Amino acid sequence: MMTMKTGKGWAALAVALLLAVTAWTADAADRKLPLSDHDRADIGRAEDYLNGITTLKARFLQVSPNGVSVEGDAYLSRPGKLRMQYDPPSPLLVVADGSFLIIHDRQLGEPSYLPLNSTPAGILVRANVKLNADDVAVTRVVRLPGVVRISLAEAEDPAAGEITLVFSDAPFILRQWQVRDTQNQVTTVSLFEAQNGLTLDPKLFEFKNPNFLKPKLNLGNG
Repeated sequence: MMTMKTGKGWAALAVALLLAVTAWTADAADRKLPLSDHDRADIGRAEDYLNGITTLKARFLQVSPNGVSVEGDAYLSRPGKLRMQYDPPSPLLVVADGSFLIIHDRQLGEPSYLPLNSTPAGILVRANVKLNADDVAVTRVVRLPGVVRISLAEAEDPAAGEITLVFSDAPFILRQWQVRDTQNQVTTVSLFEAQNGLTLDPKLFEFKNPNFLKPKLNLGNG
């Protein structure tokens, strides 16, 4: 596998995954295609599946548009909680604590705090997942052999990004999500070794800024 060497590179991967800005200039509803009965049935299956998850632990493989790949552990606790812990040597940690999505690059220092509901990641951890509601627009449903792909975006804020959820058809399980950026490049996260319904330590979804814990240097002479 290829690896990145700089902290800025790792941070770019995380931002691409969770925040990718689409090249839209119009409301998402203007791009939403009419949905067939089959489409609505698959959307309903996806909603039932996501709403049925209370906790999830999985390994993930993240691949950037230039082919760079990283792995790590993903933890999800609905509603509102997510942790993506990247394997070394990546310095990245991503935590959703119920209110904010926090991206911390240990090499760069200060973490970034983003409102969880302003990111595509927020859609996955809502208390009641509705993929085609007033604030979320399904832009397309694509069926391939053994696969159902559902693309959606925030209807009120196109700049929040577009996410495509990829499910296996039988059994109907979330296998992957993809985020598309303004240059039409895609960052992909694939899940494997997934386990549902585990008891997860609540501390996994807490973030303490290590900079607040560093002792202050006493530069005085006396």
